Amino acid sequence: MTRSSILHEYSLWIAAAVAILLLALSSVMAFGPSWADAEADGQKNRAALPECARPAWLETTAHPFAVEPLIPTPLPGEERTVGVKQGAYQEYEQIPAPAAEPYTLRWRIGVGIPEKNPLYFPWPAQRPGWYLNWSIGYTVTRTLAQRMDPVRMEAPPEIELGMDFYPMVRTPQGRLQPAPELLAQLAAANPGRTWLIGNEPDVEWQDNATPEQYAYGYRCAYTVIKQSDPTAQIAIGGLSQVTPLRLIYLERLWRFYAKEFGQEMPVDVWNMHAFVLREEAESWGVRIPPGLEYITQGELWDVADHADLALVRGQIVAMRRWMQEHGQREKPLLISEYGILLTAAYGFDAPHVNAFMLDSFDLFNSLSDAEMGYPADDNRLVQRWVWFSTRYPLYPAGNLFTGYDKPTAVMRTLRDFLDAHGDSTAKTIK
Repeated sequence: MTRSSILHEYSLWIAAAVAILLLALSSVMAFGPSWADAEADGQKNRAALPECARPAWLETTAHPFAVEPLIPTPLPGEERTVGVKQGAYQEYEQIPAPAAEPYTLRWRIGVGIPEKNPLYFPWPAQRPGWYLNWSIGYTVTRTLAQRMDPVRMEAPPEIELGMDFYPMVRTPQGRLQPAPELLAQLAAANPGRTWLIGNEPDVEWQDNATPEQYAYGYRCAYTVIKQSDPTAQIAIGGLSQVTPLRLIYLERLWRFYAKEFGQEMPVDVWNMHAFVLREEAESWGVRIPPGLEYITQGELWDVADHADLALVRGQIVAMRRWMQEHGQREKPLLISEYGILLTAAYGFDAPHVNAFMLDSFDLFNSLSDAEMGYPADDNRLVQRWVWFSTRYPLYPAGNLFTGYDKPTAVMRTLRDFLDAHGDSTAKTIK
């Protein structure tokens, strides 16, 4: 959809919302598409969805969307063309694969697909067991136009591809994309899904929501989906990283939800991202979460820290400790996005990325704790995780495929790992 068609379709938006939309579309996507404050159709039906009503004061707390400053200024002469698609897109015929058996390594390992459709890539026989694409389905455009058949949420039928699809409801400033009415249809037509509600609400060029805004958006999505499909599982949106600063955000969300709605926030599946990025106002990295502008800095991690798995491990432990302290130990934990975003110019060439990926698999698979771990999974701290990504030009270091759809060194390493260990349920893989 072009910008002009967006403006035509949403002609009733106020000028401020249009300005925010244009700003967001002018930026680039970090870990998924960046959405502006774009309420979809259906306002006339909100009276039938009281759980989706928003108080007027919530609008006064809105934090402006920002152009993404995720990585430092590119080094002189640095080129980022590895992930640019060369030629027309085509859908590849796939070797049929069964769904991964629960708790095998193939079941645990997932992949993010910024280009939405998994059929754009020639997957090997042993492929990741699940995927997400930062939207509700592969047919959705970058501007999230809602013109899709609700029964075609993913492609192809998962029984053929063997990769579970986890749809994501976006929550820009706490508003739902897709609109609640369409979300209800999708949930009813696709029972038994695990739904991810939001993407990095703590980041101002992603869903960019204060804790209070996200609480309202989450409640709306949770209620709509559960009413349409009681078998659905609802996962909270992943924070960009789990640090003391981000845990302030999470704690404020948790307490506000209980106070505002008179009940504990209902979460079936917990979720986090596990990047190592700088937390400082007006700097590179993930900056300061919306609503916490009174804080100017958190973890001042530098480029050299970006692939430090000890820091990643600390984030996982901190998240599980928080879950235990809040009565959430009996829930699974996803890492729905992680990887290497900095390029070879900063020292993250293919051998370093390969080593990081393999070591991360070992860490995630083996990390367990008798007091904090998930009892249904042998007390492991993490159940499933998603590598970033199949292909994305701004952050090509972790790309699994080239612009010509050929496997990269990272993809070949992943393929060999799954060939050797994909069916394993053991904690030790080295």
